[in-house]
Amino acid sequence: MNTYDVVVIGSGPGGYVAAIRCAQLGLKTAIIEKYATKGGTCLNVGCIPSKALLDSSHHYEDAIKHFEEHGIEIAGEVKMNLEKMMARKNTVVEQTTKGIDFLMDKNKIDTYQGVGSFKDKNHIIIKGEEEVTIEAKNTIIATGSKPASLPFIEIDKERIITSTEALKMKEVPKHLLVIGGGVIGLELGQVYKRLGAEVTVIEYMDRIIPTMDKAQSKELMKVLKKQKTKFALSHQVTAVENKGDEVVVKAKDKKGNEVEFKGDYCLVSVGRKPFTAGLNAEAAGVKLNDRGQVEVNENLQTNVSNIYAIGDVVKGAMLAHKAEEEGTFVAEVIAGQKPHINYNLIPGVVYTWPEVASVGKTEEQLKEEKVNYASGQFPMRALGRSRASGDIDGFVKILTNKETDEVLGVHMVGARAADLIAEAVTAMEFRASAEDISRMSHAHPTYAEAVKEAALAATGDRALHV
Repeated sequence: MNTYDVVVIGSGPGGYVAAIRCAQLGLKTAIIEKYATKGGTCLNVGCIPSKALLDSSHHYEDAIKHFEEHGIEIAGEVKMNLEKMMARKNTVVEQTTKGIDFLMDKNKIDTYQGVGSFKDKNHIIIKGEEEVTIEAKNTIIATGSKPASLPFIEIDKERIITSTEALKMKEVPKHLLVIGGGVIGLELGQVYKRLGAEVTVIEYMDRIIPTMDKAQSKELMKVLKKQKTKFALSHQVTAVENKGDEVVVKAKDKKGNEVEFKGDYCLVSVGRKPFTAGLNAEAAGVKLNDRGQVEVNENLQTNVSNIYAIGDVVKGAMLAHKAEEEGTFVAEVIAGQKPHINYNLIPGVVYTWPEVASVGKTEEQLKEEKVNYASGQFPMRALGRSRASGDIDGFVKILTNKETDEVLGVHMVGARAADLIAEAVTAMEFRASAEDISRMSHAHPTYAEAVKEAALAATGDRALHV
């Protein structure tokens, strides 16, 4: 029987990063993955394929709507080949997942394919082509999540689908109904809107991306409406039915009236839930909470001292980069180090166009916590770079402590916001003030100048270009 210092169950961003860091720290490491390809949801049916389709559909939309204004004339009709688009997406996924195989080999990590389940707290049975049992001094549970649904919805994977099926459509829907106005629904909704579908987003809350700053919700909705996406906010879905070539969604509006929506496909994107099926956690004595999450302490350690859990299977935001940080954290804890994660500084991003990115406290949270704060906001349309590229929607908003000027939150909507947010994370990690950011030179012309201008605005209405 093979014995390891650490065995990682699950090879998503949290799992494979944990395995690499364990190996770097000199621990004999193995990783178990039930699927033929590593990388988990993110690389196979999440972050990577969705960004590939977002980029391809963005190019198509630019070709049919914006090339002419740039002086690019195309002879004949611009045609969209969905099959080729999906093939490119598959190639991107394949290259990325093969990269994980390379990293496992490079770091001398033993890999097992099959479902890993606990026999007891130190032994794991792997059911693959043949059954193998291995011994683990420490185990990291990194089994991730799967799409959630509503109890009355039957996901048939044909007309009523999750994000997994939406990433491999054989045709562009005529009318895509999207249940849920969060990150996944908006990103995939925008993909198919660009490709010619009518898109209606049905959201239970009174705004889209409800966990982000209210100003971001308002701005993104304004832009998406301009792009002809339809919204039904404050609507509680009560029934979803596949009628052959049509899906009917019934919902109640905020006045209690029943409303009916009809489309040819319905994407159910109401979040994700922890995935622990097949883990046999009870055999190891590991506790799960009533939400199906693995319970952990501040060291991401379960109630069984040599078993840890990270990523979507524990509490907190279900983000690939949060899982990566936790993977590194646990590896270092097992190796006897004293790492730290500041969960307040893990950014959130929506990869629509314009992009939406956030870190730290929202204005609503600061009001709730009765913090005396200042706010500085700068519109993207005031930037020379934005006018040059034609990406004039959005803004950067910086929230600071009114007494100390320390940056408490940064919220942006705009071109390349997903990349710009890293500046805010860096500043906040080092407890920077808005004055600090405003004194740093930002290259001109860039989108990043909006961060500097928002910082100037936050220090007392000193923005230069508005």
